[in-house]
Amino acid sequence: MKTNLPHLVVTGYELNRYTKGSSPPIPPLPQPQRIRVEHGALLKQRLAHAWETALNESVVYHSNRKGIYLEFKGEPGYELVTRSLERLSGKDPSNKVRLLNIRSEVEGEGNGPETTYATVFVPHKQKDFFFNRIEQYAKEESVSGKPKNAKLIESISDIRTALDVESFWQDQRNLIPSDEPAWCEVWLSSERDDVIHSFEDLLAQLEIPQKSGVIRFPERAVKVIIATRTQLEALTHLSDDIAEYRRAKETAAFWLDQANREQADWTDSILDRIEVDSESNVAVCILDTGVNNGHPLISPLLDSLDCQSVYPEWGTHDHDKHGTLMAGVSAYGNLQEVLSNNQSIQVAHCLESVKILPPTGANEPELWGYISAQGVYRAEIQAPDKKRITCMAVTSDDIRDRGRPSSWSAEVDQVCSGAEDDMKRLFILSAGNASLADRKNYPYAQETDSVHDPAQAWNALTVGAYTQLDHIRDTTLSGYEALAPFNGLSPFSTTSASWNDMWPIKPEVVMEGGNLARESSTGFVTECDDLSMLSTFYDPQQSHFYPFNMTSAATAQAAWFAAQIQTAYPDFWPESIRGLMVHSAEWTDILKQQFLKDENKGSYKKLLRVCGYGVPNLKKALYSAGNSLTLIAQSDLQPFNKKDTGSGYRTHEMHFYTLPWPREVLQSLSDSVEVKMRITLSYFVEPGPGEIGWKDRYRYASHGLRFDLNSPTESKDQFLRRINAEARDEENGNPGTRSASNHWVLGAQARDKGSIHSDIWKGSAAELAASNLIAIYPTIGWWKERTHLMKWNRKTRYSLIVSIETPEQSVDIYTPVAVQIGVAVPVEIGI
Repeated sequence: MKTNLPHLVVTGYELNRYTKGSSPPIPPLPQPQRIRVEHGALLKQRLAHAWETALNESVVYHSNRKGIYLEFKGEPGYELVTRSLERLSGKDPSNKVRLLNIRSEVEGEGNGPETTYATVFVPHKQKDFFFNRIEQYAKEESVSGKPKNAKLIESISDIRTALDVESFWQDQRNLIPSDEPAWCEVWLSSERDDVIHSFEDLLAQLEIPQKSGVIRFPERAVKVIIATRTQLEALTHLSDDIAEYRRAKETAAFWLDQANREQADWTDSILDRIEVDSESNVAVCILDTGVNNGHPLISPLLDSLDCQSVYPEWGTHDHDKHGTLMAGVSAYGNLQEVLSNNQSIQVAHCLESVKILPPTGANEPELWGYISAQGVYRAEIQAPDKKRITCMAVTSDDIRDRGRPSSWSAEVDQVCSGAEDDMKRLFILSAGNASLADRKNYPYAQETDSVHDPAQAWNALTVGAYTQLDHIRDTTLSGYEALAPFNGLSPFSTTSASWNDMWPIKPEVVMEGGNLARESSTGFVTECDDLSMLSTFYDPQQSHFYPFNMTSAATAQAAWFAAQIQTAYPDFWPESIRGLMVHSAEWTDILKQQFLKDENKGSYKKLLRVCGYGVPNLKKALYSAGNSLTLIAQSDLQPFNKKDTGSGYRTHEMHFYTLPWPREVLQSLSDSVEVKMRITLSYFVEPGPGEIGWKDRYRYASHGLRFDLNSPTESKDQFLRRINAEARDEENGNPGTRSASNHWVLGAQARDKGSIHSDIWKGSAAELAASNLIAIYPTIGWWKERTHLMKWNRKTRYSLIVSIETPEQSVDIYTPVAVQIGVAVPVEIGI
């Protein structure tokens, strides 16, 4: 299957005024051509040899195992039919043939075809499982006259015993431990207690250090150990329950506990590998306490001319450390991952710093919006041609607004909208941090601890926090455990769950913000280096690195994430960058366990108010794939105009898209195959010019935009008539219910808040093939209602993002769509 394909840009739409009142099916991936008798004999011989090798090894290790590990190799450039490599029927879990892991490798120098490998556990009682299938392939025919089991057997090129670490390693190869022990994750093939206890006993027997506790997933459990390669191989020989090995993520404490001279060596290792694009036109502008660009990791990305201050007398230096912490993550993303490998580091964006906080005292509240805007303008005057992502993790501790626009948030909206200079801007804000008292009452207090001002801004991307940091290695914290579960909401995050439903969904996304340690007996909570991220310290003479957490760390990551999209797609608007971040986001299973009571739309509305649309996925934000494509349209429309007759003003334009779905491909799929479509609409509003109107969302926003989709049984004419009626209903304050609401996960009433709307449609492939009409239409705002301000004829930009995804890996929906819209089918993008 093709991956890493560029998203497709759609330019054509049908312009409609408001009134009153196909591709051929894509064949399955080809199988390699085999000479039946010879191929059957070869695989039978290879399987017999693998089984004999495994039994001999068990004698050497004096093991009393109940089965063996086999590795199946596919033919390079062809699909390995992995779904047929297991047998899970029966009640006895020890008697099941289990598919443990799948990995792909590229032959040669990285330019050859991709080869798929699968590691399988086969119990001794099931020894004949694969022998019988090979024998049937060689000698028997199916009803269709083809050899039995042909799809599986012909997709296999080799079988061998899986006893080396590589057969189980699911991380970068250069991270496999050598003779020096390293922290590793062992993913067991079951979450059952007996399996976990048995493996822990084996670790004790081999004197392999282990972390207490275990992470459980469906059919998986994860233990963290410190081991050499030899010890991992011993575990493979002695345990029936290994599914995967991965390198454990080093916590910030690993580097923070080292002397500064050793930290300097780690810094040098990054500098030796870094490749900075000096011609980059993409910048992350940090509005904070200043940044120390003398830090060796910051200086290659931040020129002294790009270090500024709103007031020159404040200086441009970092007086607090917070700005330099923001810079380290905005520059490199997850700095721990960068330090944990020896790969080259490509940095295609630069940094800018504008100091918006004074070194002593504090800004008066009424100046916060002004100072923030001045910070943006100073950066633009210095470098007017750069594509800029503005990042600010400075918020007020006052949460009384609870979604209601403030002067600060309105100024952010003003800056983003380009109301004064017609320049649209991407602004990324932190949601603000939960109070210390609320952190203890996790996770219930987060539902009432409001997002902080100015993060209620409609046009900004507001970032909350979740966490994957749950391992405590600090021996001084014996008896402590991580407060939040792996993939759960961070204790530092704030939410909009307590807001009036008229206000925007905040935060829109969550990213890593760290965790807290809780003493088991007393409930006392404390911060911990192991549960924090790592960033750059403002005084490298004292320390090169420093722990970093809370929603500030999450916001810096979001800025880095946005920069990756902007450098990959230089022509994309700020609305599209924000849209792709939301569009790629998904809720973790743990977030849904914590805050999703059931699958009702009302429950999803609550989930949205706690963690937005979830955790952004960089690969989905950057790339399409053969079975998962993303279409993007960037356009503008005029929401309102004067009436043709008489006085007054009316709703004016809507855009109508006929989606180029590969109908024949979709209709060829079984009705039991569920496909997903996601639609995201991102645009900026101009804030209402006066606080009197801010109690009503229709008056704060200059306008609104909505999307809708035709139902599978709805004709184009019927769809247009319904859209006209729904738009009139919404103008009258009665949004009503959209069609095909049973297909949408969220529904219009949950998603149509603020200035970005996203939803997931689920249905059969045939239903999707018939649901190919999308309308973008305006709703009421003060541009229409306050005509004396002479904004009624203004245009608004929007970004429409549409993705479809099928679980069938062999189905290519990308190519026929690319052909329909006249785009040359591209090659995959190298990472």
